[in-house]
Amino acid sequence: MLAALLALASLAALSGCGGAQAAPESTFVLLDGSTQKTADMKGKVTLVNFWATSCVTCVAEMPKIISTYDKFKARGYDTIAVAMSYDPPSYVVNYAETRKLPFKVAIDNTGAVAKAWGDVQLTPTTFIVDKRGRIVKRYVGEPDFADLDRVIERLLEQKT
Repeated sequence: MLAALLALASLAALSGCGGAQAAPESTFVLLDGSTQKTADMKGKVTLVNFWATSCVTCVAEMPKIISTYDKFKARGYDTIAVAMSYDPPSYVVNYAETRKLPFKVAIDNTGAVAKAWGDVQLTPTTFIVDKRGRIVKRYVGEPDFADLDRVIERLLEQKT
């Protein structure tokens, strides 16, 4: 119960006006073995989605995340799907390959990335990071994709 209340408190803090905070310094280990750091996001609007292959809502929202990526990628938008530490890497690789995920997929083997991003435990949890590297929105559960599109559109129009 306490963990749920703390999660709601951090959600409220991030959702409010002027709630943007710097995205935490993290190293994402991608499926191809390469890495991407939080600093590499600067200059792009980036969706960071914490998910698991065992999460029904995560699997249900993935086609919408793909559609959002396809819609905005040519305008400086990126996506990183971060598989939770408890998700078997072979399941993640199989899911990404069979669904032909067009964006970066990372495996958080140690849980360090989820911990850095506010001790994410609930999936899906999605963050929107602006061109300056600040978290401007956090969704716990499936986002309202119409709202998400509006947020992305607004952020893409902003200067760096």
